[in-house]
Amino acid sequence: MAATVKTMRYARAAFELAREQNRLDEWQADLEKVAAAAEPEVLAFLESPKVSFKDKAGLLKKQFEGVEPLVLNLLYLLVEKRRIGIVGEVAAGYRRLLESHRGIERAEVATAIPLSQAELESLKKRLGKLMDKEIILKTRVDPSLISGMVARVGDKVIDGSTRSRLAVLKREMRQGA
Repeated sequence: MAATVKTMRYARAAFELAREQNRLDEWQADLEKVAAAAEPEVLAFLESPKVSFKDKAGLLKKQFEGVEPLVLNLLYLLVEKRRIGIVGEVAAGYRRLLESHRGIERAEVATAIPLSQAELESLKKRLGKLMDKEIILKTRVDPSLISGMVARVGDKVIDGSTRSRLAVLKREMRQGA
């Protein structure tokens, strides 16, 4: 899911506060804990205009005892602004910012056939060299590619599939006819 500008604004603010406090990992753990607890029933309660802010704050304080106080303040702000439903996206945005800060990038690779462990490691190294980052690789098999692979790293797409080459050839043949 693409992060919205508002979601990333909250994630960036949280990241900057965590960096100032030198508590990046603690914030990540707390945000993930909060996002994991964001079940539909809880969100419905926190979004309900019939429930007072005091009751909502009490639930959050009880539910997330031991969480970084500023993370709890972020939750209060999201409840007050009626945006608590984006807490999972904020946590994911924070994780992406933290990984980027540490020189890590996630890559999603689709291949026509499963790759061996050696091929995965080689691909991970090549993508890492290309992006100048450490790569966390997520793979899936997509037989419709015919052969080759499609890699998504950040906002870049590397398409080396036979399916795309055939589509280009088809388009060129139609234009030439």
